[in-house]
Amino acid sequence: MSVLSQSVLFFLSLARVLDIGREEVKIIENEYDYIIVGGGSAGAILANRLSAHSENKVLLLEAGCNENSITDVPINSALLQQSSMDWKYVTEPQKFACLGLKEKRSRWPRGKVLGGCSVLNAMLYVRGNRKDYDQWVEQGATGWSWKEVFPYFLKSEDNTDLFVLSNGYHATGGYQTVSSPVYATPLQKAFLEAGKLFGYEVRDINGAKQTGFSSAQSTKRKGRRCSTNKAFIKPVEKRVNLKIALFSFVTKIIFDDLKRAIGIQYDRFNKTHVVSAKKEIIISAGSINTPQLLMLSGIGPKEDLEKFEIPIISELPVGLNLQDHIFPHGVNFLIDKPVSNVAYRTSSPTNSILYYAAGKGPWTLSNGLEGIAFINTQYSNVSEDFPDIQIHFSSGSISSDGGSVQKEAIGLEEKVWKNYYEPFSFRDTFSFLPVLLHPKSRGYVKLKSANPYEYPIIEPNYLSKPEDVLVLIDGIKKCIELGNLEPFKKYGARIFPTTVPGCEEFKKYEDEYLECMVRTMTTTMFHPVGTCKMGAVDDPTTVVDPELRVKGVSGLRVVDGSIMPTIVTGNTNAPIMMIAEKAADMILGLKSSNKHDNFL
Repeated sequence: MSVLSQSVLFFLSLARVLDIGREEVKIIENEYDYIIVGGGSAGAILANRLSAHSENKVLLLEAGCNENSITDVPINSALLQQSSMDWKYVTEPQKFACLGLKEKRSRWPRGKVLGGCSVLNAMLYVRGNRKDYDQWVEQGATGWSWKEVFPYFLKSEDNTDLFVLSNGYHATGGYQTVSSPVYATPLQKAFLEAGKLFGYEVRDINGAKQTGFSSAQSTKRKGRRCSTNKAFIKPVEKRVNLKIALFSFVTKIIFDDLKRAIGIQYDRFNKTHVVSAKKEIIISAGSINTPQLLMLSGIGPKEDLEKFEIPIISELPVGLNLQDHIFPHGVNFLIDKPVSNVAYRTSSPTNSILYYAAGKGPWTLSNGLEGIAFINTQYSNVSEDFPDIQIHFSSGSISSDGGSVQKEAIGLEEKVWKNYYEPFSFRDTFSFLPVLLHPKSRGYVKLKSANPYEYPIIEPNYLSKPEDVLVLIDGIKKCIELGNLEPFKKYGARIFPTTVPGCEEFKKYEDEYLECMVRTMTTTMFHPVGTCKMGAVDDPTTVVDPELRVKGVSGLRVVDGSIMPTIVTGNTNAPIMMIAEKAADMILGLKSSNKHDNFL
């Protein structure tokens, strides 16, 4: 572990101790109107919106600590993984993918902190594709069409880019700051120029159309991370009708004889407590913790609950329909000019001063991500605006830090690091991350035991459907073409000459080699969703109805990414915020007015 990593972890531990001191003196009452489980991207918004009505007493329970000045620094995002702010989940060993990761397991960082994954993520603000939401309606999720969800994206948003605002697809005045980059390397310009040569427009990918190239809009405020905690909780945390209890691990939902959710059991500082809800309980614990809690409480597949002698409250397909965005590492290019983000340059005192004094410079980048593109492979219908590959462009690579941070965050196998990346440690590089947007493969989350502290089984079944592999192969080919275009060639760009370990028998960059590369270098884009599927009440594959109420019981809703019937076309944080905004109106019985019909 590097000195920087050790320093960050020490500071986080110290901040955690201070949080504990502040939390231990808090008094939690025995009853509230609404109890929200999980203070992540969705839970923070719900706490704000429900407590805005003074007659509602709201309790927000979060298992983790608070964020701090270390988490504010965008470039620290990879350092936060495997820290006390991360649940540190790992998948089951994969049969068809992740062959170059330790034990063939993908590490799944999930935020264990107020603000949830919005404190750990890359902060990219991407709404998805309008067709995503119209397809949800076709699957039975009435009320969730693009026209109906669009106002809720706007409700949160406070966009600071006047140029972006001029197109009519954005808003100001919301709690959540969304901004355009305050810093860019010359490689960002090369990326956008290459996109034009490749036949795509440079556009606002959250605007009229999605397909195209763009710099990265993100949830940052003056160059610093703007999590949902900072955006939605900090401004209202002193409301007398809102109580936030950190270090509160919920172990069970309590039901009465009529199957109404009436309370929560939780552990806090080695003591078990029970708190009652007069109106509703809302579970916003995320696509892993939410299904685990439901199953522990008697809501889930009959055979799985019976296996652990858990009394059945409602038999539902909880934990199924797991989806995630994945991409293969390895599409990396060397360059000859010092224009990329290399650790020893980026971490210089000058850049530190630039960040802390002005909120500018390379410290405002997350993992070096500088651009986004939505493109079509040969398997997508180019006549419609529904791309099947998203490219994340990074002005660096796993080699950029010499193996001190990213290698461990990913869980890269030592031989992959040694043979593929280490020869280029601290060299100037750039990378394309081709993300599979519409995976056909489905997985599940299941209980490992009835012990709430034992992590569940996470089986994403990555690349179990051959169609997923074909799309990624074509996506890699297109990334290689991009990297070989003139805007990058002027920097001496050439693809890494090393061979992916385990793929030596194949001719480089032929389909067989690329398939091997896809299966070996697979990793998550951190977007697990779908484990509490939303849809029609009479659909046996759904867990919640279109009002997000858990079927077969009352007084209980799920509000987080687990309710997505199918994964959205892009990063999931903005859609999860939208889900929470819409859910809050549902709970409060409010209707949204849409003043942007001209743009729909």
